[in-house]
Amino acid sequence: MSQKRTYFPPTTPQQRKLLFETWEATGSVTAACRKAHVGLGTFYYWKPRYDAEGYAGIESYEQKGPEKGFGHTSAEIEQKVIELRDLHADWGKQRIAAEVAKANNWVPLVSPNTVRRILEEAGLWKPDEMRPQKAPSKL
Repeated sequence: MSQKRTYFPPTTPQQRKLLFETWEATGSVTAACRKAHVGLGTFYYWKPRYDAEGYAGIESYEQKGPEKGFGHTSAEIEQKVIELRDLHADWGKQRIAAEVAKANNWVPLVSPNTVRRILEEAGLWKPDEMRPQKAPSKL
């Protein structure tokens, strides 16, 4: 069985500074990483920046991934979903998502689960009403 890898959370500017100060003082990457509580990969990730810009280069950290707010449904789409629900109370989340896509030349703008979330937030989604009722069993 393989050994689990240790998780190291994102480093702080103070950790990075301690990392490179210790490395300069001892000359040992392993000792510096141990003292700063970071992995070896972290040292080699920040080393090109440190070499190019010194301590100023390791002060800021740019998060990877999409910018904040990416993927949020626009207010126009949310309003359209609510309008469709008001007009057609018997439509479910998949039908509403399909109708929104149909109005946009069949390019999906919202997923069925996002439709459900929008309707829940608006107080228009009642899961018990959406499920078909089972007939009572006869014994």
